[in-house]
Amino acid sequence: MELLEILGYFSALIIGISLGLIGGGGSILAVPVLAYLFSVNEKVATAYSLFIVGASALVGGLKQHLKGYVDWRTAVVFGIPAIVGVSLVRRFVVPALPDILFTVDDFEFTRRMGMFGLFAILMIPAAFSMLKTRKDNKQKGDGKVKYNYPLIIGEGLLVGGITGMIGAGGGFLIIPALVILANVEMKVAVGTSLIIIAFKSLLGFFLGDALTMEIDWLFLTIFTSISFAGIFIGSYLSNFIDGKKLKKGFGYFIFVMAIFIFYMEFFVS
Repeated sequence: MELLEILGYFSALIIGISLGLIGGGGSILAVPVLAYLFSVNEKVATAYSLFIVGASALVGGLKQHLKGYVDWRTAVVFGIPAIVGVSLVRRFVVPALPDILFTVDDFEFTRRMGMFGLFAILMIPAAFSMLKTRKDNKQKGDGKVKYNYPLIIGEGLLVGGITGMIGAGGGFLIIPALVILANVEMKVAVGTSLIIIAFKSLLGFFLGDALTMEIDWLFLTIFTSISFAGIFIGSYLSNFIDGKKLKKGFGYFIFVMAIFIFYMEFFVS
């Protein structure tokens, strides 16, 4: 086994540990780990990331369900359009993208640049969402969950489409949407978002990528299993480590990773 592969599997463990410690965010590292340490192309990296993100979010979401922090009705209302969005993008849009999207003089803007460039851009608000302190505000008004269906459907399709393109869960987009568009309490929004991420990512993978590309199930199972082990290690360590401070540090790390990805794709490649 080569050094980069060893680092890759170790990174899978770190992804899981971060999820167990801070409750989210770690899975956003799956795409750069797959791309730069295992040297897989952009289609495979984003596809495998969907599976890893979905499986990890499912574990976290079920843990939140046991604590009573999942609104299943809201998960269905928001999740269905998100599933449609990610499935359509992975099944039809991504396979149809040409290797070179466009050229300007001698500069070729490739599919990889487009997908990883978008990923790097969206890592920045994801990093800021981890740096921001969340307030456990109660619901406004009469406290009832209310749905703005047109906006929820539109937001769900948009988030699903973005997830399909970059292979990340998009919790930093889903949580504010649940709070603003459905009047969901913050703690419940966090738990519900994990369930939405799990189902839209997994179904997007199985309804899209699993039907259009050859999947290395052995590698994917090993990587995901190591991440799961990390989740339980992180959950144990959370009893002794301040997760809030770690979350801010991880937010800065994601910001640095976004710059690194942008540099690698547009200045090195």
